[in-house]
Amino acid sequence: MSNKSEVDMKDVELNEVEQEKQPMTEGEAGNNYAISPVSEKNGIVKVKIPDEESKFTGLSKEELMKVAGTPGWVKVRWALLILFWLGWLGMLAGAIAIIIQAPRCKPLPEMNWWNYGPLYQIGDVNSFTKSSDLKGVAEKVQAMDELKVKGLIIGPIHVSSEDEPEELKLTEISKEAGNLIQFRELIKAAHKRGISVVLDLTPNYKGKEPWFADAVSTVVKLEPALMHWLEEGVDGFLFYGVEKVSTAAQSLWEDVEVLIHNQTESVEKKKRVLIGVTEQSSPDDVIAVLNKTGVDLLLTGALRSTSALDIAHTVDRLYSTYGQTRLAWNIGGRIAGHLASLVGFAKVKLSYLLLLTLPGTPVFNYGDEIGLQDNSKKDEMTTFRKFFKTVSEKRSKERSLQHGEYLPLFNSTSAMAYVRSWDQNERYLIALNWHLEETVTLHLKHAEIPDHATVVFSTSDDKRVDEVINLAQLEVKPEQGIMLKFPYTP
Repeated sequence: MSNKSEVDMKDVELNEVEQEKQPMTEGEAGNNYAISPVSEKNGIVKVKIPDEESKFTGLSKEELMKVAGTPGWVKVRWALLILFWLGWLGMLAGAIAIIIQAPRCKPLPEMNWWNYGPLYQIGDVNSFTKSSDLKGVAEKVQAMDELKVKGLIIGPIHVSSEDEPEELKLTEISKEAGNLIQFRELIKAAHKRGISVVLDLTPNYKGKEPWFADAVSTVVKLEPALMHWLEEGVDGFLFYGVEKVSTAAQSLWEDVEVLIHNQTESVEKKKRVLIGVTEQSSPDDVIAVLNKTGVDLLLTGALRSTSALDIAHTVDRLYSTYGQTRLAWNIGGRIAGHLASLVGFAKVKLSYLLLLTLPGTPVFNYGDEIGLQDNSKKDEMTTFRKFFKTVSEKRSKERSLQHGEYLPLFNSTSAMAYVRSWDQNERYLIALNWHLEETVTLHLKHAEIPDHATVVFSTSDDKRVDEVINLAQLEVKPEQGIMLKFPYTP
């Protein structure tokens, strides 16, 4: 590049710099700020802007009041107010319409504490625990709670000698069972977990007959004993042979009934239960005992039949007569024995499914939940308890299983099927086959059930949980029980 060009370029650059160093006028700034002189150091131009900024000042109070009173603003305010209330009333009307049109929930039936879950009978305290006393029972309350048990039936634990009424001491705990301090700890531990305690106070429990020959004198001793145990916190009583004592000492037995039932008016508002046990098994005989004795629940031999047809007939007859709050379902018992011994290992889970899904209160003997019998194996016990616990938990959570209506679908000499449903809750269908060798195919069709249902539980492995089954071709294997579910449809 020539020297002249270099000089020209330098002149241009210097001129541009000189211009940048010049102070800006107000017009050049392009705004209303007053610009102070520039300062320059090492080629950097600095411009100082004043700290003052323009501030927005709204209308004063006097000005606002003056504007607010004008006719235009008054009309706007009234219009907005009317629109607000019209909108509010519209939403209210919409909410009312939704409530009216929505299907109403069915009111819950009146339930007692013993209707909400299984009762667990511990007739032999010594065999139930390693410590062989009431202390050991208290230590197992948590395990009972895990099974969703709502009541323990303890004993008899009072002092008594076989067929010797003079040795009867209804308020004294036998040394073999433990002592009063242990009993109080048991009551405390059970109540802490919401489990009630019922005392088996059958007088002559060591004899052949549950009551002594002079039933009248024995019943006379009952009243002070009942008051004693009620004061200790007992939630009810159980007696074997109730039909016999209610006949032999009718008026005195009525006094016992009144005494126990009057405790429902206590401050706690918790009803005390009176449970009877009878050897009767036919529906008509069971109904007669219930009517005569006035017990809240009656344990019977009604479900010990090997005929599904008989069982279905018994359930239908009792349910149609009393509803479910007066019904109790058991197979074993303190005298009858353990469930597994009565039905056999193969039908233990089927029996769980039956007892825990029928309309009423299921009652189990201690050890039934593990299939207890003389030759039980440990792995089998674990399997039984797991299945029992799972079904019992399901019952405790589902209204249809707790207090739902009972709808029979099918019954024969070897199989039965029924549905439990409540209001708009999920429905449960139970199918049971007692036959030892033959598979039963059920062709279930009813206005209250859909074409398909989903498996919830099965006592054998051929049906998978969540498998969808065609109810018109429902296969139930020998000694199998199945629970299925389907949703409510309006």
